[in-house]
Amino acid sequence: MSSSKIFAKNRALGYVCNHVPCATRYLRRRQETVIVASVGKAFHSYGANHLTLLTVSEPQKEEISCIAADRRWVYTGCGCSILAWKRGARIVMELKGHDKPVHSLLILGSVLISVCEGNVVKIWRRGFGQLAASIPLSSDFTVTALVHPQTYLNKVLMGSEQGGLELWNIRTAALIHKFKPWDSSVQVLEQAPALDIIGVGLASGLIVLHNIKFDETVMEFSQDWGPVTGLAFRTDGPPVMASSSASGTIILWNLEEKRVASQIIEAHHSSVVTLTFLPGEPLLISSSPDNALKMWIFDQHDDSGRLLRQRCGHSAQPNVVRFCPSNPIHLFTTGSDSSLRVFNAITESLNFSLGRASYDRKKAKKKKEIVENLLMPPMTDLAICPTRDKEWDSIACIHSNNPFVTTWSYNKRKMGEHKLLPPQYAKATRVTLRLYASAVHITNCGNFVIVGYNTGELERFNMQSGIHRCTYGDQTTKAHKGIIRGVSADPLNQTVISGCSEGFVKFWKFKYPSLLAQSPKPVTTLELTDGIAFFRTHQESSLMCVILDDFSMCIIDYEMRKLVRKLEGHGGQVTDACFSNDARWVITSCMDSCIRTWDIPTASLIDIFKTDSPCISLSLSPTGQFLATAHVNYLGVFLWSNKTLYSHVSLRPLTSNKANVTTTDLSELFINDEGENGEVEDDDDEEVEPEQIGDLATLSNVASVFWKNLFNYDVIRERNRPDEASLKKSETAPFFLPQLAPTLREDVRFDINVSEMENEKAISRLALYERTGLTEALDKSDVQHDKLAVRLASLSASTIHHEIVSLENEDHLEKFVEFISWLFTTKNHIELAEAYLSVFLKAHLDACFSKANLAEAIGRLETSHASVWEKLRSEFMFNLAVIDSAKRSDAMCIKT
Repeated sequence: MSSSKIFAKNRALGYVCNHVPCATRYLRRRQETVIVASVGKAFHSYGANHLTLLTVSEPQKEEISCIAADRRWVYTGCGCSILAWKRGARIVMELKGHDKPVHSLLILGSVLISVCEGNVVKIWRRGFGQLAASIPLSSDFTVTALVHPQTYLNKVLMGSEQGGLELWNIRTAALIHKFKPWDSSVQVLEQAPALDIIGVGLASGLIVLHNIKFDETVMEFSQDWGPVTGLAFRTDGPPVMASSSASGTIILWNLEEKRVASQIIEAHHSSVVTLTFLPGEPLLISSSPDNALKMWIFDQHDDSGRLLRQRCGHSAQPNVVRFCPSNPIHLFTTGSDSSLRVFNAITESLNFSLGRASYDRKKAKKKKEIVENLLMPPMTDLAICPTRDKEWDSIACIHSNNPFVTTWSYNKRKMGEHKLLPPQYAKATRVTLRLYASAVHITNCGNFVIVGYNTGELERFNMQSGIHRCTYGDQTTKAHKGIIRGVSADPLNQTVISGCSEGFVKFWKFKYPSLLAQSPKPVTTLELTDGIAFFRTHQESSLMCVILDDFSMCIIDYEMRKLVRKLEGHGGQVTDACFSNDARWVITSCMDSCIRTWDIPTASLIDIFKTDSPCISLSLSPTGQFLATAHVNYLGVFLWSNKTLYSHVSLRPLTSNKANVTTTDLSELFINDEGENGEVEDDDDEEVEPEQIGDLATLSNVASVFWKNLFNYDVIRERNRPDEASLKKSETAPFFLPQLAPTLREDVRFDINVSEMENEKAISRLALYERTGLTEALDKSDVQHDKLAVRLASLSASTIHHEIVSLENEDHLEKFVEFISWLFTTKNHIELAEAYLSVFLKAHLDACFSKANLAEAIGRLETSHASVWEKLRSEFMFNLAVIDSAKRSDAMCIKT
C-alpha cells in the first residue's frame, strides 16, 4: 500500500520557529518588514505589521542550519549546500562546495559569505552562483559569528570560539588585523549605530562595545543571566542596547548612563536566539526554540517594553488533541509545556492560547520569576462540553500524577478558578498525597464533571461551583479495585460508565437518593478478557470503544450493556482512538507508528498508513473533514483530509494487517497551501511577463468595452442623439441675416441676396481641415508605429473615432493603412487593430478604391491580416476538434 486510501496529507499546525536565528528584510513594494524563520526542513515568512504568515517553503532533505535574506532572495544553509529562494517558495540556485554542514551566512553587497563546520570560509558571487574565493582558517580560530562593519569596504569581522576577532578583506582574501582575544568565546557580533563600534557578546555574559578602528574598548557591561545570545541597538533615537540570555530574559541597557534601563523577565521559556530592532522603530523582534516569535514595543516613559504581538506554538510535543464539538475547525491541544492551546484548522491567524496550568495563577502573573515553580504537570487528558460555556467553565483537564482536576473557560480563553479534589483529601498536602486523577468526563448538559482516580475512587463534581456532589462506591470497596482508566455518562444523565485496569466495566445510576442508607452500588458489571487501557464513547449511537492492555479493541453497546464487536490486529500499544461522526468507523493509533481505520458493521480493517513517528493522540472533526494527529518528538499538529468527502473511495476490507505499508514522512506536511496572505513580493527581481509568446497573436491590456464601442460607435451615437420634438426652432432670425417686413401669412422672412453671398470670399476646404494628434503623428516622414500604438490605446473610443474619421489627406490615409498592417504583422494588439480597421473602412472606403496607392496599401494589409487569422483559425479548429472528441468519448463511456 503506497498511502492511505481515506486520508490525504494536508498540512502542519503550530510551527512558528526553532533554534535557528531568524532573518529580516524590508520589501519596498509591500512597505513591510518580512521575518524569515526556520521550522526544521522548511521556513516560514511572516509580515511584521501583524505577524501574519505569508509563505511556507517546500521542505528539504536536511534541516536548515542558518538563514540570510535581502530584498531579492532568501538563502538557507541545508547540510553542505546553500539554497537561494525566490518569493520564499521557489529555489532558483544551489551553491555547492562545502565538505561539511554550513552554520553561518552573511550577505555583503554582491557576494555571499558562508562558513562551514570545517572552519572554511567561502565567498560566492550571488548573481552568478560562482565561487569567488575560499579561505581555510587555522584550527586555533573557530568562527562563531560574522558581521560587516559599516563603511568598511569588502571587510568582514569574524568572532571565534577562542575569544578573538579577526578582520578580513574578502576581495583579496587577506587578514588585515587580529584583535586581542577575551577569556570567553564570542557568541554575537552586532554593528552599533556609531561608526567603528561593534557590539561583542561573550559566553561569560560580558558585553563589550569595541572600537575596531583603534582597537580600543569603549565600554563594558555584564549581565547576570548567563551567556549573551543576542544583541540589538535602537536606531529611532534613544541610546538603548538590548541583550538576551540563555534563560529567556531580555535586558535593555542605557548607553549614556551605562546602566540597566529595564528588563523583560521570562520573555521566552528558552534561550533567545534572535534579537533585532526594526530600523527607525521602537519595535524589537525576538525568537526562541520555545516555538515563539514575539514583537515588543518600547513606548513607555521608563523605556520598558511590553508585548505587542506574538505567534506561539507548543514548546514541547503535544500530548492530547481534541476537536471542539461545537466548532469543527477549532482544535484543542495540550502539550508537555503544561499549556492548553486552540488551533484553527482553516487560518492560523485565529489561533490562541488559554495559558499554562498553574497552582496559583494570580501569584504567577504578578511574579514572573516564579512562574516555573508554580507550573502544574503536563495534561494527560481533557474533556470538553461547550453547552454552558457562556455561563461557566467548559473544559476539564487531568494532569500527570496529580490529584487536581483543573477547569478552563473556552469562552473567556483562560484557566478557571476551580481545582477539583475529593473532600476526604482536602487537608492532605501534595507531598503526602498519593492520589492522582486518571480519567475525566463532562456530562452532556455541562453541569457535572465525573473524575476517576488511581485508587479506584469515582467522584462527581459540580462544574459551576466546583462542589463535590457524589461518590460512587463506599470507602472500603470503592468503585473499583484497580486504576480507573475510563469514565463516561449517557446523554440523558441516567447512567455512569467506568472501567478499570482489572478489566471490569461498571454501570452506575447517575443520581442516587440522598437518604440512601447504604453506599451506591453498580447496576451492571461487565468483565472483559484483559485490563482496560482507556475507552472512547459515541453518545449519539450508544457505542463505546474499549482498548485493552493486550492491544485488542472491544465495541460495547452501553444501552444494551453487552459486547457487540471485538477487533484485533494492532502491532503495539494503542495510544488513542476516536469514532467517526456517523459511528461507522473507529480510528486508532498505535506505537508501531500505524494509524488504522476499522469498519464497525463488518468488523474489518479498511485502511492503514504509517508515519515516521508514532502517533500519540488523534481526533476526527465533527464534520469528518479533518483528522488531527500528534506525534512523538514533533511540536506541531498534523492535519489529514478525508478523501471520501470529495471523491469515490473503495473501502474493501484489507486481507492482511501486516501488509507492506510505505512510511509517510511528516516533514512533507510542512507545506501550507492555504495561501493565507499571498506570496511575498520582491522588489528588484520581479518576473516580467513577456510581451508576446512565440508566434501567437497577442491582445492588449485595454478593456474590452473600449474596442467593442468602436465597432458600434455609429449605433451608440444615434441612440444618444436627442429627439427632434424636444428641439425648439428659433422664432427670431440670426443676427447676421436681415429680416423683411412680415406679411399676414408669414411671421418672419429673411432677406437673402444670393448675389452678395456668391461675391463673398470663399473659404478654402483645406483651411477647415482639422489638425489632430493622429494627423500630427502621420505628418512625420518616419512614423514611429510603436509610440502611435501606445497613444491610440490610451485614448477614449469617441476620440479615436473622431481622429480616424477626420483623416482626409491622401498621404495620411496611406500611412494609417501601413500602421494597421504593421500591427497585424507584429501580431500585437490584434483586437485594437480590428477595431481601427473597421472604423477606417466605414469612413474612407470610397477613397480607398478611387486612389491607386491606397488600393495597393489595402492589398498589403489584406495579406498581413490573412496570415494572422489563418494561424488563429487553425488553432481554434484544433481545440474544437479535441473538445468534440472528448465529449464523444464521455458519451460512449456513459452508454457502455
